[in-house]
Amino acid sequence: MAKKVNYFESIESLMGFACTASEYLNETLEGFDPETLDEKLETMHGIEHSADMQKHELIAKLVAEFITPIEREDILLMLQKIDDVTDSIEEVLRKAYMFNIASIRPDAIEFANIINQCCQATRLALSEFHDFRKSKHIRDYIIKVNELEEAGDRLHRDSIHRLYCAEQNPVAILTWTEMYECLERCCDACEDVSEVIETVMMKNS
Repeated sequence: MAKKVNYFESIESLMGFACTASEYLNETLEGFDPETLDEKLETMHGIEHSADMQKHELIAKLVAEFITPIEREDILLMLQKIDDVTDSIEEVLRKAYMFNIASIRPDAIEFANIINQCCQATRLALSEFHDFRKSKHIRDYIIKVNELEEAGDRLHRDSIHRLYCAEQNPVAILTWTEMYECLERCCDACEDVSEVIETVMMKNS
């Protein structure tokens, strides 16, 4: 008899890949070396690929499952939204490689730190998801994710402003505008996960 899947644990585990990716992004940008960026991108892709494999395994099990702890559509949505977080983080390094970024702006390093905090707070929320009806902390973690997303929004706004005030090179302006957009999308993706948690809580309250 096949072992029953603990979907709450599996969902949290999948978010763990996003946390690993965010930590690696933070580390890569803080110690940025354009000469090793292709290697860093390969490592990041390995994290994303492992996350994809786990997501596909969970979906296959979900299709065959007779009874699920919450609606299977909500589980599927959660898996996809978490996958979007990891994908969006990988995209930052992909764009840095594609655009041949030679050095990292301080705003990008600050952004990476916010993204990492956002992922960690999202994982904490998911660690309480199995007991969302009784948890005393899950709403605090969701609020923290929202606050971090708002901090990312402010940093995005201010970074673009500083870029357009100080930078004279039009290619650099276009490149970093897109880089900041990519970084902001990582925070948005975490907030999307927290919104699914809130929706499930509301539907099952």
